[in-house]
Amino acid sequence: MSEWSPSLRYPDPLVVSLDKRFDKYRLPLASVERLWTGARWSEGPVWFGDGRYLLWSDVPGDVIRRFDEETGAVTVFRKPSNNANGNTRDRQGRLITCEHLTRRVTRTEYDGRITVLCDRFEGKRLNSPNDVVVKSDGSIWFTDPRFGILGNYEGETAESELPMNVYRVDGSTGGVTLAADGIEAPNGLAFSPDETKIYIVESRSEPRRILVYDVVGDKISNRKALIDAGPQGSPDGFRVDVDGNLWCGWGMAPELDGVRVFTAQGEPIGHIALPERCANVCFGGRLRNRLFMAASHSLYALYVNTQGVAGG
Repeated sequence: MSEWSPSLRYPDPLVVSLDKRFDKYRLPLASVERLWTGARWSEGPVWFGDGRYLLWSDVPGDVIRRFDEETGAVTVFRKPSNNANGNTRDRQGRLITCEHLTRRVTRTEYDGRITVLCDRFEGKRLNSPNDVVVKSDGSIWFTDPRFGILGNYEGETAESELPMNVYRVDGSTGGVTLAADGIEAPNGLAFSPDETKIYIVESRSEPRRILVYDVVGDKISNRKALIDAGPQGSPDGFRVDVDGNLWCGWGMAPELDGVRVFTAQGEPIGHIALPERCANVCFGGRLRNRLFMAASHSLYALYVNTQGVAGG
């Protein structure tokens, strides 16, 4: 990866329109930038606009790193991180983190203390929380596949006590409820801009799929398969822009590595090619128009002509 260099051409040939509807999201004078490299497996980027920095996880590296937008410096934010994976912020701006090793979801308080939001359901230990999103009502929704307990690289080998589910933590009471079950390894998740839909990656189905559910209050229903990734596609984590498009970490083959962009109807319209598989993304920058991409060993960024959904 150290030999990679950005394109010197404008518009950047790495940003590809698969459909003319993507053209308006491309900035002709913006190119893909590699901000840092050296991770084992990059995941879970989250933007802190009040400090102009980004946090992201290196899951097997057992560290959360910080990228400072103003200086470009990358430093260690937390090590050990308990094999942290997905991150987001709650509506009060606090960091919410999924930890593989401890099999829990935590909140980092303003003073740095760690509060455990969920580590069990009905008395049984979670598997290894993977990705997380916070709804505008303050509820925390997270996926719980078994990746972190399948070996000693991204956590520690352990027996599973629960099926692989999606859970909701009430933002007021802290009560935990089952949001969705019957998903073959739920992974990335995100809400539509109006929060009437929730999208969930089914990462061990063949082919992989992105599912969509209707959201009514604290309940979801009416499961449908929105996106079929095909024989080689690998959706992982993703975020949604203000127009409802899904910007999805993608890969598993050189021609697929990067970020694949879909409409809210599941139609592929764009692709950002990277030299390594992308696991997860987030929108950041002062106007939420900079797409940060956590891709295998590296962190990349691209300015785009849209904005991420607030809170995403």
